[in-house]
Amino acid sequence: MRQVRAALALLGATLCTLAGVALPASTAAASGAGSEAGPTTPAPKKLFTIRDERIQESSGLAKSVKHPGTYWTVNDSGDTGRVFALDATGKVEAVLRFGAKVTDVEALGVDRDGTLYIADIGDNKANRDQIEIYTIPEPETLEDQSNVKYHRYDFKYPDGAHDAETLLIEPGTSQLYIVTKALKGTSAIYAAPPAPSREGINDLTKLAAAPSGVITDGTFLPDGQRVVLRTYADVTTVAWGETPNAIARGAAPLGQGETVAVGPTDGTVLVGSEGANSGVYQVQVPAKAAASTPPAASATPKPATTPDSNNSDSGKSHNLRWIIIGAALFALIITVITFPPGRRERQDRQAENARLTGQSPPTPHRRQHS
Repeated sequence: MRQVRAALALLGATLCTLAGVALPASTAAASGAGSEAGPTTPAPKKLFTIRDERIQESSGLAKSVKHPGTYWTVNDSGDTGRVFALDATGKVEAVLRFGAKVTDVEALGVDRDGTLYIADIGDNKANRDQIEIYTIPEPETLEDQSNVKYHRYDFKYPDGAHDAETLLIEPGTSQLYIVTKALKGTSAIYAAPPAPSREGINDLTKLAAAPSGVITDGTFLPDGQRVVLRTYADVTTVAWGETPNAIARGAAPLGQGETVAVGPTDGTVLVGSEGANSGVYQVQVPAKAAASTPPAASATPKPATTPDSNNSDSGKSHNLRWIIIGAALFALIITVITFPPGRRERQDRQAENARLTGQSPPTPHRRQHS
C-alpha cells in the first residue's frame, strides 16, 4: 500500500507540475498580444503661414545652407525672376531679383555650397522645346538685392516635352534630377549630366519610373540615401539607387500640396501648398515598418490568424482544462487514500499487533442502528 501511495503521489505531482507550467505559458501569450505595436506617428505641426501679399502661389521651398532657420520660396508661373527668403514665422526677410525672363518656375533647391537653383521646368501643355535652370549664390547677408548675377542651364528630354515640378539635388555631388508630373500614366525620373554646360542644350537621361501619384515637388534628405516626393495629398519616401524604390508613404495636410523641403529637425520635412496665406507644416518622414523578429525555433514566419488556427487554440485550451481537472482528481484520490490511513489499514495493523503480542484481536465496533 505504501508503494501504491508513493506512485500515486508521484503521478499526481507530475500532472500538477505540467498543468502549472502550461497555464503560465498560455497566460503570458495572451497578455503579450498586441505588445509589439509600433510608435504613433506625430501629427503634422503647423510652423508658420506665408502672409506676404507678394507670395500668392508658393511653388517651391528649400532650406537655406548659409542662414539657419531660413527657407527660400518662389512663385508659380506668371511671376518675374525673384526668390523670397522666409524666417521661422513666415515673414519675408529678403527678396533676390535676377534679370532672367522666366516662363514657369516650379521648383527650388540649394546645394551643399549654398547655391540656389531656380527650376523653370513647368510645361502644362507639354510644348516646350527646352527647359531652364538658373543658379544664384545665397547672399552672405539677408537683404533685398536687385540684378543678382545668375547662370542659366538649358536642358532637353530624350523623349519629348514633359511637364515637371520637381528638382532634386544630390547632397554629396550636387547631381541634378528632374521628376516629371504626369496627370495620366507614370511619371519618370531624369538625370542631368554630372557637369552641365552653359553652352548649348544639355541632354537629360531617363533614369527610372517614378512612384505613383501626381508629383509636385521633392527633396533629398541629408543622408543622400533617401528622397521625399510630394503629391497633392501625401508624401512618399524613396530609397535612392540605380532603381529608386518607394518604401513608405504618409498623409500630408490637406490642400493643393505643392512644396516639400528638409525640416528643421532630423527625420522631418516641411510641406506647403499654393494660394494666399498658405500654411507650412512640419511632418514626419514616412519610414519603412520594422520587420518583426522571427521565432527563435524556426525561420518560418508565424502564419496569420485564421478560423482554423482559432479552432486549434480552442482545442489546446480545452486540453489544458482537462489536464488541470485530471490533476485535481488525482490529488483528491491521493488525499483520500493517504491522509489519514483508511479503516482497513488500521484493522490490519491492529491484527498484526495482536498476533505478535499473543492478544486477541479487537472486535470491530459497529454502529448500532436504532
